[in-house]
Amino acid sequence: MVFSRLAILRIQTSEGTKRIEIDSDASTKKLYEMVYDSFGLKSFSFMICKDRRSPESSEIKSTTSRDIKSYSLKNGELLFIVPVNNVTLFESVSNGEAMDVSAPKPVQPSVQNVSKLSVGIALPPVKKNVLEDEVDRTLEHETGRIERGRDAFCQHGTNSRCVRCSALEPFDEKYLAEHNIKHMSFHASLRKLGSTADRGKYAQLDDIMCTLKPGCPNHPPDLEGGCPRCRPGAITLNRQPYRHVDNVEFENPQIVERFLNYWRITGNQRAGHLYGWYKPHKDVPLGIKAVVAAIYEPPQQNRREGIKFLDDPMEETVNTVAKEFGLQRVGWIFTDLVTEDPQKGTVKNFRNKETFFLSAQECILAGKLQAKHPNPCKYSSEGRFGSKFTTVCVTGDENHQVHMEGYQVSNQCMSLARDNVLIPTRDAPELGYVREPEKNRYVPDVFYKEKDEYGNEISKIARPFPVEYLLVDVPVATPLEPVYTFHVLQQGSSFPVENRSDIGETQDLMSLQSYLKQFEPGHFLEAASDFHFLVYITSIDLVPIKENIKHLIDAIKAKDMLQAYHWREEQPWATLEQLLQENVTGLTSSDEWTCKQCTYINQGRLVCDMCGYPKD
Repeated sequence: MVFSRLAILRIQTSEGTKRIEIDSDASTKKLYEMVYDSFGLKSFSFMICKDRRSPESSEIKSTTSRDIKSYSLKNGELLFIVPVNNVTLFESVSNGEAMDVSAPKPVQPSVQNVSKLSVGIALPPVKKNVLEDEVDRTLEHETGRIERGRDAFCQHGTNSRCVRCSALEPFDEKYLAEHNIKHMSFHASLRKLGSTADRGKYAQLDDIMCTLKPGCPNHPPDLEGGCPRCRPGAITLNRQPYRHVDNVEFENPQIVERFLNYWRITGNQRAGHLYGWYKPHKDVPLGIKAVVAAIYEPPQQNRREGIKFLDDPMEETVNTVAKEFGLQRVGWIFTDLVTEDPQKGTVKNFRNKETFFLSAQECILAGKLQAKHPNPCKYSSEGRFGSKFTTVCVTGDENHQVHMEGYQVSNQCMSLARDNVLIPTRDAPELGYVREPEKNRYVPDVFYKEKDEYGNEISKIARPFPVEYLLVDVPVATPLEPVYTFHVLQQGSSFPVENRSDIGETQDLMSLQSYLKQFEPGHFLEAASDFHFLVYITSIDLVPIKENIKHLIDAIKAKDMLQAYHWREEQPWATLEQLLQENVTGLTSSDEWTCKQCTYINQGRLVCDMCGYPKD
C-alpha cells in the first residue's frame, strides 16, 4: 500500500542504513537533498534507486516536477544510493572504523560543492575568465537556503527534519510573499534555473538584441532589412521577476541632504552620480545591496521642470579618486520636487499609481545608463548580463514629504534603450513607444499583454504601451546607525560641491584656502576626508598632486592622522600651500584674461576658475 502523507524510507549505502521521514507530496529533488544532509555526503554525484543490481532502470530521478508518491513507494521501503562516475561520497575515516550511522555528525559540504549545489547549472560557465563582482563571488558560495525551526506538529527527533521544518529555497514564492519581497534576487533566480528538470542546461543568460546581427555571411552588408538569420525575433514584454540589486542604502542622511541643498536654494531640479560598493543584503535571500558613500554632481543645465546633462571633463578624475577608495558608480539620483506649502515644508505628490512612477523618458535614460554599466556574468556567452546600476528619484510621497524611491528597468528595457528602439510619447509620460521600421533601421515587433473587458489575456503591439512593464522596484533607506566613509561638516563649512557656481559655490584656490583655514594643522585628516575636496585637488594642474593622491587616500581610509600630516609636509602639497599664501591677494585683481587651456574667460584671478590652469 502506498503511503498517504508521511512515511519512513530506508536508505542503504556502503556505510550503513538510515531512515528518512518524508512527505508523499515532496519532490524527488527534496529527497536527494535530505539524503545528502542526513549522510553528510561530499558530493551530489549519486543516484537513488529501488534495485541495487539494476540502478539505471530503477532510478528515482532528482527533479521538482515529480513527487515521491509518483514512484509508488511503500512505507518502510528500502532504497539504495549508487555513486556516479566512481565519485567518493563519504569522508575518509582515519582510524579505519566504519561510520556510525546511528548518530552521525553533520558534515558541512565544501565551498566547491555548495557552489555547484546552489547555482544548480549543469553546464560549466560559458565564459570562464570573466571577473565577476566580489559580491557575486561571495554569494556563489552560499547555499541561500532559508532555515526554519521545529514546527509544533513535528513528531521526529532533533536530528531529523520534515516538510514543516526543512529549509526553504531562496526563491520560495510563499516566503517572499509573507515577507513583502516583490522580486527575488538575481542569485535566487539562478538557483531556480538550476532546480528545473534540465538543471539549467538550456537557460539563456544573454541580453536580447534589437538590431540586425552584424557581419552576416548570407547576404551583402548593404541588404535592406537583412535576412531571417540576422534579424532579431519578435519580443514580448514581461514583468521581470528578479532584480540585480535588492536595496540602495545611503551611509548617512547628510549625503542626500547636501545634495538637496541645491534644490532648496534654487527650486531647480538636480541630478548626481552615486558612488559606493555592493555587499550582500541579509533581508533578501541571496540579495545584493548598493551602499552609497558619495554623490558627485556632473555639469548640467537645471530647470524647474527638468535636467540636461553636459559633457564632463572631470569624469576620469572622479573615477580615479573613487577607485582608490574601492568605490564605483552604482547608480544615479535626480530630484523631481515642487514646493506645495513653504510654511509647512510640504511638496507636491504627482508620482503615484494613478499617474506614473518613472516617465518613459526617464526609463530610457535609466536603460542607457544600465547598458553602460553591465553586470559581469560568467554564465552568459557575452560575459555580461543585465546591470546593477540603480535609479533613485527624490520626489513627494502621499504625505507630501520629501521621499526617495529606487528603481531598475528590466533587462528588456535596457536592450530596447541601448539599441535606440524605444522612444517616449509626446503628451503621456507614462507611455513608451516602439519606433516604426524605417528604410535604414530594422525594428523587431514588440508586444505586451493585457486583459480585455472579458478577462482574456491578449497581445498588443507596443505602440504605445505602459512603461510599468519595464520597472523593477528597489527599496531605498539609510541605516539606523550612520556610517561615514567621508567626514561630515555643518552646512556652510563644507568644501563647495562641484558645478554649483550658479549659486555661489565655486571650486577655486580662494575657496580652497577659505576651507582650509577652518582646520588646525593637526586636523588635516579631517579636512581631507571630503570626496569633493579630493576630486578638486586631484584636478589641480599647478602641482603634481594627482600622482601622489593615493598616499593621502590610504591615510584617510586608515584614519591615520600622522600619515596625513606627513603627506601634507611633502613637496606637492607644501608647494600649493605656499602658492596660496603668496598669491591670494592677487587673486582678486580686476584684469580679464582667457585661459589657454580651456578658453574660459576669467575675471581677476591668477588661475583658471574652470580648469585650474595658471595665468601667464
